[in-house]
Amino acid sequence: MPAKQPRQRSRLHLARAHHADEVRARLASEGGGGHLGDAVLGAIDGGITSFAVVAGAVGGGFSSLVVIILGVASLLADGFSMAVSNYLSTKSDAQAADQAHREELRHIEEIPQHQCLELREVFAAKGFEGETLDRIVETIAADPELWAKTITQEEFGLQPGDTGQPLQSGAATFAAFVLVGAIPLIPFAIPVLSLDQAFIASIAATSLAFLGVGITKGWALDQSRFRSGLETLLTGGGAAVLAYGAGTLLRTWLGTGAVA
Repeated sequence: MPAKQPRQRSRLHLARAHHADEVRARLASEGGGGHLGDAVLGAIDGGITSFAVVAGAVGGGFSSLVVIILGVASLLADGFSMAVSNYLSTKSDAQAADQAHREELRHIEEIPQHQCLELREVFAAKGFEGETLDRIVETIAADPELWAKTITQEEFGLQPGDTGQPLQSGAATFAAFVLVGAIPLIPFAIPVLSLDQAFIASIAATSLAFLGVGITKGWALDQSRFRSGLETLLTGGGAAVLAYGAGTLLRTWLGTGAVA
């Protein structure tokens, strides 16, 4: 009997989430669905970028001070660049959806017969036919706004009216990028640690950060926590190995030696 209680609570929660009022509220919202994807992308990219700089600098024989300077400069510049790119991309997607919606409205006004055929084809492709198909087409075509929005969604895969919250997307990306990206640099700011000790501590801290980001992503998306964490760790580790190898190779090739 106790084993059934969590399942019953889950069913009750699902039932409440699918209540008519809850469904209407979700449909009336602007969309966006939160910014987990922006934060995860920023966190992973921030950690990879920052640790790649650390690994490359250490492999190149630079001092802790140089590692910090290069790391912070890269962290802020790359984080801002990524946030701006995400902001512009999200804004452009919303503008493209609204433009397509306006274009469909113009087509409905100028060539309604052709647009009606297009609407019919959309729902015929979903398996509707006969009187059911006729009623669907007539109902949607009675509202030009709904008609244009339906064509925009079905034909172009765009969501008119969804602003995408570009500022919030950019801010989430930047914050996660800087927070996780700062982790590989922290050990080099501890005076009592030698360069090698700081690098080992940086590897450990960054690995835990990658695992944490991956596990959090897996938890939020109801996926395997272990697999998600391992994928993130391997992705960041691969980038670090490449950067460290490049730094070591260039130091050997150019013969620069350690830089104070």
